[in-house]
Amino acid sequence: MHDRLYTSALELFAEQGYEHTTIDQITERADVARGTFFNHFQRKEDLVTTWAHRRQEQLREFMEKSLAHTDDGTTVQLERCMSALADFNEADNNLTPVMLAAWVKSGQPLQEETEYASHVFVRVLSAGRDRGDVASDVDPVMAGNMLRDAYLGLLYRWSQATDEVVPLHAELRALLRIALCGVLSYASRCGGTTQRTPETAASGA
Repeated sequence: MHDRLYTSALELFAEQGYEHTTIDQITERADVARGTFFNHFQRKEDLVTTWAHRRQEQLREFMEKSLAHTDDGTTVQLERCMSALADFNEADNNLTPVMLAAWVKSGQPLQEETEYASHVFVRVLSAGRDRGDVASDVDPVMAGNMLRDAYLGLLYRWSQATDEVVPLHAELRALLRIALCGVLSYASRCGGTTQRTPETAASGA
């Protein structure tokens, strides 16, 4: 019954939007009494939370298998994770924008504890630091949270785009490249020189 209500709700959200869908419509689609809804969900917003948790569980199952390959490097694991996230969202591209907008408007990104995506990033980066392919002075927790925040921000912009949409796989690959390589040119990043600022130039440094 829980899945029946959930599936009926998602069908209606995709057809007419989250805000225009009522609990009465959901129970009518599921062919159950209105009171049955509250045996499984306290409020309509709980459907959004359930959607987010199921996405997290998809990622959890996928990445547990990936992380079992301990010889794969940090770049491979992060690329695999980003690819899986793109697959999940693009597979439901008619529903993802609706649910993500409802998720953001309900304040979930601010209220929830750090989600599983962040934990995956932290695990990958921690293992990479132990192997030596992640810099020893990088805090895996901070870097993992930054990747999670960047992913969510990119996902929200991608889902709300009204013009020609760049494939999410391409967007996430570009995000990951910047995260791993940085934004400075190779000479500035690795050439052993320090860029001069107006303050250092004035002081002769």
